[in-house]
Amino acid sequence: MKIIDKLIGKFAYYLWETKEGGNRLAELKQLHNLEYAESDKLKQLQEEKLARLIKHAHKTSDWYRPLIEQAKIDPEKKIILEDLKKLPITTKMDIRENTLRFISTDYPLNKLVTAKTGGSTGVSLNLYFDELCQQKRNAAQMYADELANWEIGTRVAAVWGNPPVARTFKQKLRSYLLERTIYLDTMDLNPKSMTAFIKHWQQFQPEVIFGHSHSIFIFAKYLVENKIQALRPQGIVTTSMMLLDHERVIIEQAFNCRVTNRYGCEEVGLIAVECDRHEGMHINSPHIILECLDANDQPVARGAPGKLVITDLNNFGMPLIRYRVEDVGVFADEPCSCGRTTPLLKRLEGRIADFLKKTDGGQVAGVSLVERTLTKIAGIEQMQLVQEKLNEIIINRVKGAEYTPATDQELIAEFSEVFGEAVSLTINDVEKIPQEKSGKYRFSICKI
Repeated sequence: MKIIDKLIGKFAYYLWETKEGGNRLAELKQLHNLEYAESDKLKQLQEEKLARLIKHAHKTSDWYRPLIEQAKIDPEKKIILEDLKKLPITTKMDIRENTLRFISTDYPLNKLVTAKTGGSTGVSLNLYFDELCQQKRNAAQMYADELANWEIGTRVAAVWGNPPVARTFKQKLRSYLLERTIYLDTMDLNPKSMTAFIKHWQQFQPEVIFGHSHSIFIFAKYLVENKIQALRPQGIVTTSMMLLDHERVIIEQAFNCRVTNRYGCEEVGLIAVECDRHEGMHINSPHIILECLDANDQPVARGAPGKLVITDLNNFGMPLIRYRVEDVGVFADEPCSCGRTTPLLKRLEGRIADFLKKTDGGQVAGVSLVERTLTKIAGIEQMQLVQEKLNEIIINRVKGAEYTPATDQELIAEFSEVFGEAVSLTINDVEKIPQEKSGKYRFSICKI
């Protein structure tokens, strides 16, 4: 019956995709063809796409036209990757304050696909994509899905905030034939909702679980603590938040399945995804150019952390060139042992807004500090660091089963060693860490 069920899902998808023009499947095939391509071929493809993008942006984007001219880039001449460095960085504030100037005059606004970022770093954005760009992003998503054994037609359990609700007959039919997903709402994670989700899972029989990294971790820990071993997906996809190492261990223990971590954002879609070797995340190089830069916007050495800057090679409706996504990451020194030639993003170190400031001018990756502390000190369930002043850090701490009065003493000692005695450390005993409106969690927040 599972085989027949999956065939129904695949058949429904292929009918819908044919009706839509077939661009997603054609792009998916292209992505597969480029997996093991020589690096020179991939570079040539990026330069060809970049040349088309710059020529288009110069002609139709009121924002990028003067920047391209000021950089003395001639869109009619050969464009190489090095030319990108001549252009300034595009920031979230640039987009927020000049949205309509970014949009191509070739596209009526009402013909573009729209989206909105949640603004968890303080800046929400209205975003626009042309239809072909959206379809190529769908293809990249499908490519990433396949790396986690998630095929077209597969039933999915999603741990996600504010899940969609099918109300009309048409919506319910689409949900059954195409989306084939049940949801655990991350805005309501508690023993009652998770127990109900387990029962729903056993009836629905999904083959893949997908969702916010930390929310899947919370669900997995509930399964481990209650010795529930009946949920055995063939794939696990974590996204939207940094996946911490100790969370990966618990998730894989709970489901007896390896985790496939991926990284993307609303602005540009898929950025990178793990393969089955789990040596880092393969950068979606056919669709984006990813740079890793220092404080002076110069490339950092491989293996060193830097600000991630992205050029979207697909979006002609609202071009984004050298867009600072406000995350910090590290490029790998070596290619993946799987043989794929797309470069690796070795790891993420968090958002720029996640880095806490020290009184001596240094910075600390807050998320990494949280992870290290959780694994080092017994008795802490969850933790969130909030810095509103240079000399003060608030520690929102959820007690764990092994909590003793010594737990907080060790916690204060650990943070004092990092930040020094000049920084005041206050522990708040909380029942849980608050979520963003999207259902995501933030473990480190710097408001300075």
